[in-house]
Amino acid sequence: MSSTKTIGVLTSGGDCAGLNAVIRAVVTRAILGYGWRVLGIHQGTQGLLKRPVEFTPLDLQTATSSMARSAGTILGTTNRGDPFAFPMPDGTKKDRSEEVIEGYRMLGLDGLIAIGGDGSMAILRHLAQQGNIPLVGVPKTIDNDVGATENSVGYHTAVMVATEAIDRLQPTAASHDRVMILEVMGRDCGHIALAAGIAGGADVILIPEIPYDLDAVAAHIKKVRHHGHNFAIVVVAEAVRDKSGERVQLSHALGGTTYGGIGHVLGEAITRRTGAETRVTVLGHVQRGGQPTWDDRLVGSAFGVYAVDLIAQGKFDRLVAWQNRRVVDVPLVAAFEPTQAIGADDALVSTARGLGICLGDR
Repeated sequence: MSSTKTIGVLTSGGDCAGLNAVIRAVVTRAILGYGWRVLGIHQGTQGLLKRPVEFTPLDLQTATSSMARSAGTILGTTNRGDPFAFPMPDGTKKDRSEEVIEGYRMLGLDGLIAIGGDGSMAILRHLAQQGNIPLVGVPKTIDNDVGATENSVGYHTAVMVATEAIDRLQPTAASHDRVMILEVMGRDCGHIALAAGIAGGADVILIPEIPYDLDAVAAHIKKVRHHGHNFAIVVVAEAVRDKSGERVQLSHALGGTTYGGIGHVLGEAITRRTGAETRVTVLGHVQRGGQPTWDDRLVGSAFGVYAVDLIAQGKFDRLVAWQNRRVVDVPLVAAFEPTQAIGADDALVSTARGLGICLGDR
């Protein structure tokens, strides 16, 4: 057993369902299994930049069973403010990485468990290497694009929400003879769109990994509508490019951009090519919220326990992963090198094609 006595835990990047299940598992395993103290750091690396450092001691009174079923993260999170290029009030950017490392040391921690996606994990690993921080990573992202793991916390709940949206759109599409387009999240990969589209019985699924032809999409919709259906369901990932090859983005008043709007672009194009009345639903952050499914609670709990055990074994710079129905650990760099995109021979791609679903390329 390691001599570690106090560990920290934080959530970083975008929120998702299942984060609290991981935190609860970390606290429970650390206290009951090893007699350690656990400090929850607020707002990811932002909490370590504050003076005094913003944190909360976590105990068994906090880590109750109800915590595992609660949405969001009790610690808060952020996907802004890269500490290596931190935006300052005057518009400049400053390297504040040493301040984050100093904040970690102020807490007197013997190890840190970071729950994050590929982007935030890359930043946290850089910090850990620079500051000699014993770090263990837990993968979370609704996009399910973290490398080396078949499951990431938050993915199953997002797919469930998207599938339920398709289930609700189908009857109204049939009632009004419409084409319904559902735009789902998927920053670089189409895992949510592909899985939910198959589960919900979509007619067309468009993902960033497979280039599409609008004429092929329109022809498939016409075929569907002329062979027994008076409606069609199209699911599209937000990062799919428009006909000019650009990703549709929205600018925000506080700065920065996010993907969104490809559904409306496609809606106009499909109407022009098919003459069908088209409606667009952008699911957005609904996919991140709500109670986690049993899958995310289970995977999150398994990941949290395993992460604490890695610290006890003195194994750092590791990522907890799910492979072949087992929890394993891999080098942390595997989280972001490379991104886990959908390949042309992916099992779900073959499944979609076998079901007659159009992926836009034929």
